[in-house]
Amino acid sequence: MIIYSRVLDLAKTIESSSCFLFGPRSTGKTFLIKSSLPDAKVYDLLDADVFSRLVRRPKLIGEELTELQDCVVIDEIQKLPALLDEVHRLIEARGLRFLLTGSSARKLRHQGVNLLGGRARQEHLYPLCSQEIPDFDLLAYLNRGGIPRMLASSEPAEDLHGYVSLYLREEIQAEALTRKVEQFARFLDVAGLQNGEEISYQNLASDCGISARTLQGYLQILEDTLLGFPVHSFRATKKRKAILRSKFFLFDVGIANTLARRSEILPRSELFGKCFEHFLFLELRAFIGYRRKRLPIQYWRSTSGYEVDCVIGDRLAVEFKSSDCVSDRHLRGLKALREEGLVKEYAVVSQDPEIRVLDGIRVYPWKTFLSELWSGRLLAD
Repeated sequence: MIIYSRVLDLAKTIESSSCFLFGPRSTGKTFLIKSSLPDAKVYDLLDADVFSRLVRRPKLIGEELTELQDCVVIDEIQKLPALLDEVHRLIEARGLRFLLTGSSARKLRHQGVNLLGGRARQEHLYPLCSQEIPDFDLLAYLNRGGIPRMLASSEPAEDLHGYVSLYLREEIQAEALTRKVEQFARFLDVAGLQNGEEISYQNLASDCGISARTLQGYLQILEDTLLGFPVHSFRATKKRKAILRSKFFLFDVGIANTLARRSEILPRSELFGKCFEHFLFLELRAFIGYRRKRLPIQYWRSTSGYEVDCVIGDRLAVEFKSSDCVSDRHLRGLKALREEGLVKEYAVVSQDPEIRVLDGIRVYPWKTFLSELWSGRLLAD
């Protein structure tokens, strides 16, 4: 069994404050809790007996805890949001620290439940990133994604299909997030094909056979259940008017491949380029989340056709190219955005073998870029 050393230091996170820890199913929350907080009292709400006891009497938590226990874990808190009132009381009355985990934030966000009045921080656990995987293999990652058991699986394609089925069964049906599961399943297939593309609600809704309003609701379900996230457009440009549409990315490369029914991702293929871009977006998202950088991740596209894959606040504009020899033609979008004078640094991430500068724009080999990113040198405060 491979043990992954996670970037998120859970013991340090919970040291001085209670915390919500959100992350999609199977990203490793339970294992991280067991390894980081071995002495914590754990209530797993996926356990039917535990759920049954606490739904009848939430105060059991306070009654069962001894004076020696000051850290309590409630796993999958969205299953029983009413417990948060008791958690709030115990934080105030006894100074207990709680780690409250969830694979869906939908009920917590939409039912007006007690979110502890700012007494708990929020953290996210993402799929494995490059810094957490020993002897990182890019091609394997682009095919399997970053869910820990998929990387170690002898049959990753079967397990990825099983994950999608499990999600539909447990997250959608069990929580009654939509009454038309088959219709939602068709939407998921289209979402996989459209991963990372601009969202045209009318066109995408037509492809799914649903209304634009229903489509918006389905995308919100993906966001609330942590299976996807929007990337909004960078709109500050004046010389060239920006497209206003957002893009939408799924949380994991392997899941996107499965929903899109992709075959094996091979080097130098068009699909390799799409997955390469998706992977780098996920790396940036994880870095900004774990390091608590308050920087929006956006993209830019002008109405005249210039485009930059990723704009991080006003700090960095970056193009993702799977080419192993970036040339001047790959820089058109970055040069057009540079004319606006709105972003400090410009870069290309590629498969070039060495770092170099082309017309004032730094070209990074992807390994070097990720090393600079995770070391903190690239987006230093």
